Amino acid sequence: MPADQNPADQLAASNLPASNLPAPDAADRANQAARSVTRAFGRRLLFIPGTHLGTVTLPSAGSLRSLAAPWHYWWQAHYVDCLVDAGRRELASGVKFDGGSRPSAGRLASRLVTTIRIRNLFRFINHYYDDMAWLALATLRLESLAREAKKPGRRRNAYVRKSLTAQFDSASTDELGGGTFWSTARDFKNTPATAPVALYYARTGNVAKSQALVEWLNTRLLHAERGLYMDGLRIRDGQAFLEEAVYTYNQGPVLGALLELGGTGNLERAARLISATARELTVPGTGIIRGDGTGDGGLFTGILVRYLALAARDERLPEDTRATARNLVAATADALWSGRTDAGHGPASRPRHVFSYDPLRPAAETYPAGAAVELSTQLQAWMILEAAATIPSNAPIPTK
Repeated sequence: MPADQNPADQLAASNLPASNLPAPDAADRANQAARSVTRAFGRRLLFIPGTHLGTVTLPSAGSLRSLAAPWHYWWQAHYVDCLVDAGRRELASGVKFDGGSRPSAGRLASRLVTTIRIRNLFRFINHYYDDMAWLALATLRLESLAREAKKPGRRRNAYVRKSLTAQFDSASTDELGGGTFWSTARDFKNTPATAPVALYYARTGNVAKSQALVEWLNTRLLHAERGLYMDGLRIRDGQAFLEEAVYTYNQGPVLGALLELGGTGNLERAARLISATARELTVPGTGIIRGDGTGDGGLFTGILVRYLALAARDERLPEDTRATARNLVAATADALWSGRTDAGHGPASRPRHVFSYDPLRPAAETYPAGAAVELSTQLQAWMILEAAATIPSNAPIPTK
């Protein structure tokens, strides 16, 4: 057995039926998902040394052809976040997620941030403010990981924070009473942009701006009966039109901002949001959060689960609320793990583990042999397994 291959990997590489394999703990599940994604999807950009970027689909179109195809800035931001999750487990255990001979999760995350800038024409500014907010949040967490690992921070991270904060300041205006624009077109103020920007402001000490954005969401986009946040307000001919769609991922960063801000009102709102999530966004009779499809939707459930895991560990919330959040995370993670397909040491054109984009449908059905597999859906599964790994009975991982 190679030095960087653990016993669970050796068994998974064999042809033993799944029922004969030992049940891995939550951290090992997360490690297996991390290895599957980074080894299959992680590539150099144009073979440039020291770069790392996630290819959008497998099989991939090849390095040169992929330059003309969408590369999904915001998927890459969540890839950074997943690597930071793995890096926190490395820091807690002292063991690299992918073996001693391979780069640490933190190093890969740092390479990924640098490569995002290169791929984005040597800048971090993007047309969409929600995309930039996700990268800003991930970079904050990466900087925190570097501090805890006693490694010097990168000036690049400070540059990300400075340049993107200016973007959020410009997009968070008094038009429509507040909120943050979704894109530089400035014709839509919505939850997908306002919530992560509010969370970013809260985590960088700008509490007043964060609270103002949260209050705008509560006033303008909270569905009174369902207790969930609707999509946004679109501007046409100077008038605001409500987009009433409710998406899983919109609830996650709102929950994160409420917890980060704290205080009685915000924590009570967070508890109600968790109850509404359990009531409205799960598959009836399962306690499993629904999937939202492929493409961008392939990340939606994962984002919600990430923030439910924060709530599950937050002792300021009532125990029954924390238990609800904990159960939602665990049930969704278990469903995705149970429904995976394993390719063993198969071709690099397919991940070692393939996870379904729908927790209630097995991957063999949603991604049959020969089907293209998307990065977003595999990041989602990894993100959910990372979330589950932070809330078992063993020592908790730091939350931010």
